[in-house]
Amino acid sequence: MTPYSLAFYMDVVTTGAVLGLRHTDSPERVAENLGPDFGENRFGETGLGYSYGLPEFFWERESTDALWSGHHFTLQVHRLAHRKHKSVDEVLRTRYRRFAPRLRFEKLRRLLERRGVPLLEIPDAANAPYYRTFWQPDSQVAVSVINCHGEFSTPGNLRVGDVYNIQAPLTADAVAWRRERAAT
Repeated sequence: MTPYSLAFYMDVVTTGAVLGLRHTDSPERVAENLGPDFGENRFGETGLGYSYGLPEFFWERESTDALWSGHHFTLQVHRLAHRKHKSVDEVLRTRYRRFAPRLRFEKLRRLLERRGVPLLEIPDAANAPYYRTFWQPDSQVAVSVINCHGEFSTPGNLRVGDVYNIQAPLTADAVAWRRERAAT
């Protein structure tokens, strides 16, 4: 892993933003900062997603007359293992250069802890036992990590301990709900 792409992941986990873009930013602001080269996904008339390969942003609205409201963003880190050049858009490549095909969780965690940014393991019943989820409470970022392989459950080109994705926000209420469900 180059220090450049690792710096990108550390920045996202620490700040809860992608190049300063938060999950609450509008589709126009995201396109203004990441560029017009994205895949657009519509979910009926009330859901919208922009995919830039690695980062994806999602919005929702109550009706076609309403403004888009930011829902979340996800870094689809697992896509890098396919080694396709377009997995990282031009804006990220220009700023952070080369991205390695895999992100090792323990390396990311160790460097974040040195900066005083802890990642806490939280229950993830929906994805267990194949994935483990770690949460950064201040930035409300979740990091999903391959825990074990399962046919049709995990990508074969990732190893145990590789980061699958990074997503924000995961609120304290959502984490409390997961913990409550795991305790019963």
